[in-house]
Amino acid sequence: MHDYESYSEIYEAKSTRKARRRRFDDEAPARSRRPAPDLSALDERLGVDPDGPPEGDRWSTWDGAEHGPHPRPAWVVTEHAAVDSELGVIKTGKEADVHLVERAVPGTERRTLMAAKRFRTAEHRMFHRDAGYLEGRRVRRSRETRAMANRTAFGRDILAGQWANAEFAALSRVWADGIAVPYPVQCSGTELLLEFVGGDDGTAAPRLAQLRPDGDELCDLWHQLVDALLGLARHGLTHGDLSAYNLLVHDGRLVLIDLPQVVDVIGNPQGPEFMARDVRRIGDWFTARGLPPDVGTSEALLEELRVEVGMRGGEGMSHQ
Repeated sequence: MHDYESYSEIYEAKSTRKARRRRFDDEAPARSRRPAPDLSALDERLGVDPDGPPEGDRWSTWDGAEHGPHPRPAWVVTEHAAVDSELGVIKTGKEADVHLVERAVPGTERRTLMAAKRFRTAEHRMFHRDAGYLEGRRVRRSRETRAMANRTAFGRDILAGQWANAEFAALSRVWADGIAVPYPVQCSGTELLLEFVGGDDGTAAPRLAQLRPDGDELCDLWHQLVDALLGLARHGLTHGDLSAYNLLVHDGRLVLIDLPQVVDVIGNPQGPEFMARDVRRIGDWFTARGLPPDVGTSEALLEELRVEVGMRGGEGMSHQ
């Protein structure tokens, strides 16, 4: 039997050993000193989203979006297996950017070009003087109304969605009536997908402001403009920001674009003034390029529009 000193020596020897921490079953095993082999070169899907489409940038957003009016054009791609590819920026602006997007069904010839209009949200400045445009537009919740009025980040997000929805609703309404506007394919949040007005190669149609039409072409474009504005007036509407920059000309056809601020001429107290301003601006452009007075004038066009919307004599004639 060991004596006291022997037991003490045994205890001291054990206490000097390094204690081993108990490893639990759910803990990862200690790393081996040998480095793990790099197998990334063998992964053919490295950096690829396993839930993403086989090609393109995203799956089609058709499912879940609000869709355009019937009869739907045959070129609209509605298949859920379709994918969207970003092809570049068409136009940038203070309120929205417009991108060129191709929607296609992989493995087929089904494909189409669209203009994706994406409204800016809380981090960007929205429409200048937008209060005038928003008169007559209301939201159901008082919290949202207050947020919009105070221009909080939440309120500006609501405004961005309102501009997209307002343009989509206006385009759907007037396109169905045969007015020359792009077909509204779908609306989802602050993104509006529209018919691309331009060539099959992705070249956008020029704006009216870029053209120098001769006499006959100028008169033809004026008559098309009158028809389009009378079409809006039949619905009690005016563009709200009409100029030669908001009109496209594709193969001789005049097309109205950029209608998020479309104004209800009767419902908005400033409606008659917006209509008069629209006519004055675009009329001045045609007059400056030699439109004969016997073909058309701003004054005569404004009077036609006033009659079409049912306004009493003298209303909307201010030229402030």
